[in-house]
Amino acid sequence: MRSPIHETNDALPIVILGGGFGGLFTALHLRDLHSCPIILIDQSWSFVFKPLLYELLTSEVKLELICPRYDQLLHNSGITFVLGTVEAIDLDQKQVELDSGLKYSYRHLVLALGSTTSYLGIPGAKEHTRLFRTAYDVFALAQHLRNRLQIATQTEDITERLALLTVVIVGGGASGVEIAATLADLLPTWYIPLGGNPEEIRIVILQRGDDILKESTSDRLRETAKSALKGRNASVEVLLGSEVKEVHPGAVEFERNEQQWRLAAATVLWTTGNATHPVIEALPIAAENRDKRDRLLVKPTLQLPDFPEVFAAGDCAIDPSNPQPATAQVAYQQGAAIAHNIKALINGKSPTPATVNLRGMLMKLGMHESAVEIFDRYEIKGQLGQAIRLSTYLEFMPTPARNFVNRTGWFAEEILKQIARV
Repeated sequence: MRSPIHETNDALPIVILGGGFGGLFTALHLRDLHSCPIILIDQSWSFVFKPLLYELLTSEVKLELICPRYDQLLHNSGITFVLGTVEAIDLDQKQVELDSGLKYSYRHLVLALGSTTSYLGIPGAKEHTRLFRTAYDVFALAQHLRNRLQIATQTEDITERLALLTVVIVGGGASGVEIAATLADLLPTWYIPLGGNPEEIRIVILQRGDDILKESTSDRLRETAKSALKGRNASVEVLLGSEVKEVHPGAVEFERNEQQWRLAAATVLWTTGNATHPVIEALPIAAENRDKRDRLLVKPTLQLPDFPEVFAAGDCAIDPSNPQPATAQVAYQQGAAIAHNIKALINGKSPTPATVNLRGMLMKLGMHESAVEIFDRYEIKGQLGQAIRLSTYLEFMPTPARNFVNRTGWFAEEILKQIARV
């Protein structure tokens, strides 16, 4: 099938694959470029503000804020949104094919497809665990947990009831710790009105390594997180050195201290194991231009070494000279840098290295509470930390995305509520 836009090179579009932080904000920063069309392709109708999915679970913020539709965010921007799943990329022919059969030739291509979940070859992990990556995951988890709490109130057998009230979280990285702290505060608020005893609720983190948050935070923030986990409304246990061997319906088998353990749990959350997107993995890129995780190595300008018309950002790429964590604040700054360099190339100028300024770490540590470490110097926690975390994420959203949020008034309202509690 011929591309809908397939004429001279100057008339070909900039095609952006993936509407996450990197892809969406590349598009938004290109919206004033009128010399060629811009196409954003994503497999979902809505953007997902993943750092705030915890607030969606706890109803601290509204769905419309966390998952605004692309047609709302891109309204009057001149950017074309295409709903579709990328099937293949032909780098030599400069063409993208979707599962629908549509093909798009491009002048410049932006790869921002993110990562997928790896279950590390563990039997039963895919079938019997839950993810926390989308709004659907959040609502499905909430329904599941409420159902288990209801059943627990009508279960007299103590062993069966405790299994219903046990949540196992595989992975002690930032996502695992944040969801553990959130659930430890949230579940008692759901269980007590049912007549349940919150002391029976058990949250267990299974961490393979010798510490939590080993690679994602500073020592100070790690200690803050450990302290926060101990002060929640329900019990949170961290079992270090625990290697999951198999997941069954209602139970997890793991090895710890050279012993085999079986933990009965009605809910198992999977927060570890990121894998390179299959489309990125299938690209004919030489091994020397990939890292050990199969991510694409890019130049400081975020271009592919052998394909300068192709840029990559976020989870699917890494600049070996300046590696950055896979966080929202990095991806949105990379989006701005890619847009700047595409404009430079179109105007006959040279691209410049991307500059990423890490403002600090933002971590959700319970309902209405967060810890914020600013520029590796200052740490603010509790309710004020939550207010700063929310306002910082708002700042990540450039116009027109930020304008959309401001028009709703929801975000400002939530920040004021947080500050009022301090």
